[in-house]
Amino acid sequence: MAFSNKSSVHSAVSKPQLRFFQIWNISFGFLGVQIGYSLQNANTSRILSAIGADVHHLSLFWLAAPLSGLIVQPIVGLSSDKTWTRLGRRIPFILGGSIVSACAMFFMPNSEHFAQLLPPVFFGAAMLLLMDTSFNVTMQPFRALVSDMVNDSQRNKGYSIQSLLINVGAAVGSFLPFFLTWIGVANEPAAGHKVADSVIWSFYFGGAALLLSVLWTSFRTKEYPPEEYAKYNNIDTATKEEKVSFKELIKNIPPTMWQLAVTQFFSWFALFLMWVFTTQGIAQQVWNTSDPQSKPFNDAGNWVGIIFGLYSVFAAVYSPLITPLANKFGRKNTYMASLIAGGVGLFMMRFITSKYGLIFPMIGVGIAWAAILALPYAILSSTLPPSKTGVYMGIFNATITIPQIAASLLGGVILSTVGDKAINVIGVAGISMIIAGVFAKIVIKTKD
Repeated sequence: MAFSNKSSVHSAVSKPQLRFFQIWNISFGFLGVQIGYSLQNANTSRILSAIGADVHHLSLFWLAAPLSGLIVQPIVGLSSDKTWTRLGRRIPFILGGSIVSACAMFFMPNSEHFAQLLPPVFFGAAMLLLMDTSFNVTMQPFRALVSDMVNDSQRNKGYSIQSLLINVGAAVGSFLPFFLTWIGVANEPAAGHKVADSVIWSFYFGGAALLLSVLWTSFRTKEYPPEEYAKYNNIDTATKEEKVSFKELIKNIPPTMWQLAVTQFFSWFALFLMWVFTTQGIAQQVWNTSDPQSKPFNDAGNWVGIIFGLYSVFAAVYSPLITPLANKFGRKNTYMASLIAGGVGLFMMRFITSKYGLIFPMIGVGIAWAAILALPYAILSSTLPPSKTGVYMGIFNATITIPQIAASLLGGVILSTVGDKAINVIGVAGISMIIAGVFAKIVIKTKD
C-alpha cells in the first residue's frame, strides 16, 4: 500500500550510526545474487555455444539481458519508492526477484531437455532473459536500500561493504564449476547430452545460495518505516506528493548522473565484451580449439571461471581500500586510476598464451570492478532527492544497460573487424576501459 500522508513537515534528523553487522546484513543478500550473476556471466556463452549458438551471434543472445534491465529497473525503482509493506519498501522486490532468478537458474543449463517446447538455444535465451530480468528486479533495490539506511558519514563504507560481498559472491560463483570438476563431477557432457554436469550442478548450488542469502537480508534488516524515513530526510508527508511524469524525472536528473553516464558507457561496454568473448578467446588462444563440446573447450570454460573468480577475489581485497583511498585522494581520482588499471589488464590478455599468465591481468580487472560497483553509487547517491532515490537509481541503470545493448549489437561486427579472433575483442574492451578512466577524470565534476 502507499505511504501514509498523516504527518507534517519533519525537521531533518541524521540517520543513526549503524554497527558494522547492521550494514553487513543490509547487503548480505547481494552475496547470493552475485553468485548467481557470476555463474551467468562466466557460463552463459559456454552453455549457449554447447546448445547450438554461433560465436558471431552470441552477443545478440545476450542482448535480452540489458534490454530487460533498461525497462525493469526504473519501474522497480519507482514502485519501491511508493510502496510500503510489512516487509518494507525495497525488500519485497529483492525477495520476489530472487525467487524467480533462482528458478531460471535451475532451468537454463537444462535447456536441451525442453526441446519439445522450444529449440534448446531459444529456450536457453528465454531463461537468460528471465534470469537477468529478475536479477535486475533484485539488484536495484539493494542499491537503494544502502542509500535509505546508511547516513552520509557511512556512505562510502556502506557501498564498500556491498562491493566486498558482491565480489566474494562472484568469486564463489566463478570457482564453482572448477571446484565441482576437482571433486569428481564430470566436466564433459554425458553421452547424448550437451552441457557438462559441472555446469548444471553449479547452477543448482548457485540458485540455492541466492535464495538463502536473500532470506537472511529480508529477515535481519528492518527498513525505516515511512514516518521515520520522512524524519531522516526532511520529507513533508502532510502534503500529498504530486505525480511526476517520467519526462519530468528525466528533465530533472542531477547533472552528476549525466557526467557519470559517460564513464559508465565505456566501462560497461568493456565489461560486456569481456563476459561474452573471454571463453571463446582463451579457448582459441590457449587451448587451440573452437569446438564448444570438446574437453579442451570445457577446460577453457572452467579456467574462465577461475580467472573471473580471481578478479572478484582481487576486487574483494581492494574493496576495503576504496574508502580510505577515496577519502584521501577523492572519489573521482580513485575511480579514474582504478578504471585505467582494469583497461591495462584487459589489453594485456591479448598477448598472453599461458593460462597461468592470465591471472596477472585479473589484478587490474578486479581493481576496476570493485570501483565500478562502489564509487559511481557513492558519488551519485548524495545528489539524489530522498523521495525519489529508487526511481533515479533505476534510471541510472540505463548507464549500465545502454552500453551493454551497444556491445550486443556491435559484438559480432567487432569480432569480424578484428579478424574473427575473440581474444582481439578483449583488447578492444581494454581500450574502452582506459577511455572510461580518462573520462572519469575530465567529465565528472565533484568536490572530492
